[in-house]
Amino acid sequence: MLIPATAAAFDPFVIRDIRVEGVQRTEPGTVFSYLPVRVGDRITDERAADAVKALFATGFFRDVRLEAEGDVLVVYVEERPAIASVDVTGSKEFDRDTLRRVLREQGLAESRIFDRAVLERAEQEIKRQYLARGKYAARVTSTLTPLERNRVGIAIAIEEGDTARINSIRFVGNKAFTEKRLLDEMRLSTPTWFTWYSKADQYAREKLAADLETLRSYYLDRGYLEFNVESTQVAITPDKEGVEITIAVNEGEQFRVSGVNFGGELLGRRAEFEPLVQLKPGDVFSGSKLSDSTKRISDRLGNLGYAFANVNAIPEIDREKREVAFNILVDPGRRVYVRRINIAGNVRTRDEVIRREMRQFEDAWYDADKIQLSRSRIDRLGYFTEVKIDTVPVADAADQVDLNLIVTERPTGNVSVGIGFSSTDKLILSGSLVQENFLGTGKSLALQVNTSRLFRTIVLSYTDPYYTPDGISRTFDLYTRTFNATALELGDYRTRATGAGLRFGIPYTEFDRISVGATVERNDVTLGANPPPRYVNFVKDFGESTTAVLANLGWVRDSRDSALTPTRGRVQSASVEVTLPVAELRYWRATYNHQWFYPISRDYTLALNGDVGVGRGFGGKPYPLFKNFYAGGIGSVRGFYPSWLGPKDTEPLVGGGSREVPIGGQTRLVGSAEFIFPLPGTGADRTIRSFLFFDAGNVYQSTDSINLGDLRFSTGVGLNWLSPIGPLKLSLAFPLRKRETDRTQRVQFQIGTGF
Repeated sequence: MLIPATAAAFDPFVIRDIRVEGVQRTEPGTVFSYLPVRVGDRITDERAADAVKALFATGFFRDVRLEAEGDVLVVYVEERPAIASVDVTGSKEFDRDTLRRVLREQGLAESRIFDRAVLERAEQEIKRQYLARGKYAARVTSTLTPLERNRVGIAIAIEEGDTARINSIRFVGNKAFTEKRLLDEMRLSTPTWFTWYSKADQYAREKLAADLETLRSYYLDRGYLEFNVESTQVAITPDKEGVEITIAVNEGEQFRVSGVNFGGELLGRRAEFEPLVQLKPGDVFSGSKLSDSTKRISDRLGNLGYAFANVNAIPEIDREKREVAFNILVDPGRRVYVRRINIAGNVRTRDEVIRREMRQFEDAWYDADKIQLSRSRIDRLGYFTEVKIDTVPVADAADQVDLNLIVTERPTGNVSVGIGFSSTDKLILSGSLVQENFLGTGKSLALQVNTSRLFRTIVLSYTDPYYTPDGISRTFDLYTRTFNATALELGDYRTRATGAGLRFGIPYTEFDRISVGATVERNDVTLGANPPPRYVNFVKDFGESTTAVLANLGWVRDSRDSALTPTRGRVQSASVEVTLPVAELRYWRATYNHQWFYPISRDYTLALNGDVGVGRGFGGKPYPLFKNFYAGGIGSVRGFYPSWLGPKDTEPLVGGGSREVPIGGQTRLVGSAEFIFPLPGTGADRTIRSFLFFDAGNVYQSTDSINLGDLRFSTGVGLNWLSPIGPLKLSLAFPLRKRETDRTQRVQFQIGTGF
């Protein structure tokens, strides 16, 4: 008697036994576990239909049927094949592991039961991934190969095709701003000479969505309170290699601010909150200024201990007058203090290394500024890829919160080898062995090597950033620096400085640090076959080796918004070194550098730089020649040959004749101004920036010989690029004031970094 899935009528009976037929990989016990009937149960049409449905629902079987042989229930099954292998070929846009993960998430992986519906879903997901990358011509073809023991091999072949490029971006409905101005705000663009690198001409839905939000912010910041993107149309060309985008906008009217009022619980601090509002009556409405204003008020409340303050600006729009007033409602919530600071995620780094950077303390009032400063200080350690601080209310204690500090550690041991090239030093080889967080203590140990045809430097240093509990650091340095003057035709001689030093760093604000220390340094002068007379005289007076004991004093303040691509802030540094009267050399040397960055707009930055150096001998001793300052080249006055400016000496040449060589000086004055702007065609990409520059500077024998009329000037254009192989700096300079004896070099560049 056959019992089909349609539950044909049959005489009910009590099951004496159950037999399973047709299984190959599946254990009979697995089938029994899914059957809703057991030996001794009474089988009916309804229960038979339920049993068939239950076995189908497992997904293991392609066909299921029930038969009765007397009072024995026979279950016949036809298993679905198992997946023996999944092979993906033809993918270049995604690596194989990424695609395997996508397939696994869709249920397509080795040892799983094969289901064609799952395979089709996986194919669609792969196509979706390619569509998101702008590859609309991508094709995905699957091939099934039957294998022994009811298994199949799946081969997925991908034809990626070319990435669709954006042929055009058009705007409809824009009146206040030109299409070109709106395109400048977008990351997406039509092909330019730079899009091979930026990929900005490759369409992606995520990029377009981000660009639409940027446009919305642009309009809101200029008073268009009711701006709206009506629609976006993305059309694919018939060959699926081109994209045409049309964006329809409704700008609305431009609104001005008619007034700003406060409401809610102000805690008697209205006078403190009012200056924090950036929008004033009569101003054109700005969404970013309004958002910044409410954030400032919220932050101010956070500094007072109100961790969960809520500040909302409610608009009142007068469309006839094109004005909008805002009522800023303040709800400070309850003032809280920090009960406990919990640290998680640090496997190697000790808790104390993190806690000593905290400026928010336990059992103190909650202070948002101190928490943000704490996060920044921990992040600046360089030990973590991510630092996150969450504020968590304490259950049953409305006036308490816990801070959960979660860090993600990064490897702090680093072995690196670098190759650089500059128009001055030619090939630069560098390498380092650094352990920034030695044994999780926060101490650092480093060996750095840099060698080129002009300089060779080897430095070994060890730093304890918290030599004392209040943050005084201690650093030991061992170094050797060799200068080969012959390489730049500065004279037939070489100098080598070898020293050991001890420095202490003392923080006296969150941004300022002074350093004091002492260095013992030995200087060796090696004369060539035709050395400069001044070095011959120096060796006669002091010998080929001299020793100096130097006292060092330094100061650094850095408030830039970025060390690599700064747009605002400044960095200042000053240092003084003086020899102590325990060795033959007597001199002092001081330097001061000041860089200032001012954002003219979002895309344009003004950068000013000043560099002053002064050195003198004392105690009746001359200033050492190898401590002279030099100027000229990409690091100072561009357009002039490196180290060529300043006093020169005439040296005889072997075989007759003579030549002029720069000898440097005891005083250096260098200044520059740069107007930094995006490289045309790169959009808002900050990894590559162009600039116009004006340089001025020179080196003088002494302070008394300073004559500003001798300053050299140059101007030109340059390029900064954070390239994949290191920072590149290129300049094309035109000297404006020079002497006939000055040696110039218009194109100068440097790529890679040295120690």
